[in-house]
Amino acid sequence: MLARRVIPCLDVHDGQVTRGVQFGKAEAGELRNVGDPVELALRYNEQGADEMVFFDITASAHGRATMIAVIERAADQCFMPLTVGGGIKSVADMYAMLRAGADKISINSSALATPDLIRLGAEKFGSQCIVVSIDAKKTAPDRWEVFSHGGRKPSGWEAVAWAQRAVELGAGEIVLNSIDADGTKAGFDLVITRRVSESVGVPVVASGGAGNLEHMAAVLLEGKADAVLAASIFHYGQHTVLEAKQFLQARGIPVRLA
Repeated sequence: MLARRVIPCLDVHDGQVTRGVQFGKAEAGELRNVGDPVELALRYNEQGADEMVFFDITASAHGRATMIAVIERAADQCFMPLTVGGGIKSVADMYAMLRAGADKISINSSALATPDLIRLGAEKFGSQCIVVSIDAKKTAPDRWEVFSHGGRKPSGWEAVAWAQRAVELGAGEIVLNSIDADGTKAGFDLVITRRVSESVGVPVVASGGAGNLEHMAAVLLEGKADAVLAASIFHYGQHTVLEAKQFLQARGIPVRLA
């Protein structure tokens, strides 16, 4: 079995890491400031994180320049792969982030609006570079719908169908975000994670709901995810990345230990 990855996630707003619950919005004052993104990235790098994900939630020209500066600083000091998402709408935007030091590009709303962007990015930079992030919300007893624009706009796509389409177009990885579980620390949505994981032939990263280390083990075992993404559990010092990996290893889940 391939080693499972533990990936801290940094939501960056105006150059600072923030944290909300169920996709809380900055304009509504629903975000809590956590700290400097590069300082946090360095901390997780030292703890043995497999990768680092930066999401730019500012979505403005000024925010884009700020994010490029953050990625340049992080890439200069960290030795783990960096994934960057948020507001990336073109191949030129992808190139700007890759040139700044990112290893992967994550697209979400722009992929839903222009699915061909997935293909263009994969052809230009390789499928291994293109990550499609899916924000899914349970809208019926057996239906999870994909939402765009920070979880505010329904797309009409069912989550499994959209994941399959994204992979057909060239996505090399799927990040599955549960809107219902996001920031609640109540556990991942195991059902939709397993369905997506079993339906595509690329790695699936589970996101949304990590409240303890058992939640991580559950989504990797029962949810069949290839990696687990978390924020609050690491940001507020509840656990370190190393503690998470040691716990997973004790549960028989293969991980990379420095």
